[in-house]
Amino acid sequence: MSTHIIIRATSLHKSFGAVQALHDVSLSIKRGEVVALIGDNGAGKSTISKILSGVLRPDSGSLQINGDEVNLRHYSVHKARSLGIETVYQDHCLGEKQPLWRNIFVGRHIRNGLGFIDVAKEKKMTLHLLQQSLGLRGVGVSADALVSTLSGGERQGLAIGRAMLFNSNLTILDEPTTALAVKEVGRVLKFVRSIPENGKSALFISHNLHHVHEVADRFLFVDRGTIVHQSLQEKTSVAELFERLEEYSANSAIRGDK
Repeated sequence: MSTHIIIRATSLHKSFGAVQALHDVSLSIKRGEVVALIGDNGAGKSTISKILSGVLRPDSGSLQINGDEVNLRHYSVHKARSLGIETVYQDHCLGEKQPLWRNIFVGRHIRNGLGFIDVAKEKKMTLHLLQQSLGLRGVGVSADALVSTLSGGERQGLAIGRAMLFNSNLTILDEPTTALAVKEVGRVLKFVRSIPENGKSALFISHNLHHVHEVADRFLFVDRGTIVHQSLQEKTSVAELFERLEEYSANSAIRGDK
């Protein structure tokens, strides 16, 4: 595995009014690895991912991407994308009634010399993505098909493939297997496992510890807005993941945090 650090966050703090969501969060993700965020509801996982993806701005702390310091005052989703940080959400990341090619290139259309959208090129690239990344074959495969014709797993695969198409160095996956059938879950996990094969990385967020253990190289446990423990997949069993998460959940209940 490469030692090149794609993203490094240092001492992130974030509050929403009187509620402190993050406290002194530091983490880094190397090129070619999948890192999982594990924690109970309200632990701070979503806040961390939203800061890294440019949705939220931390109150303090610093962020480096590919070794360069990021000006957090001007950091946004658009800026994150331009630096190779993409996010795939659990839902609402694709337009149900729009054709596949428009979903792929929304907000980042390819223009011809006259400034018009190069529809033919976008459809060709979409078809290649469908065939190579999703493995969809046959005469019925079309870039003009609507998103609503895809299964849940295929939709998530399309969203992940879109991130890869735009050369994402880090793909943040927020509960990508929720509400999917077993076969579809397997498809999505296969997509996630393929990310490091291309020298890319992923931040994987899921409540399903079996899925987490299957795809992640490293686990970061989040509790009460801070990272309290990390471990390597090769040295951690699924049972140990459950035991540690239950321990933090029980301690939160005793403290009256929930």
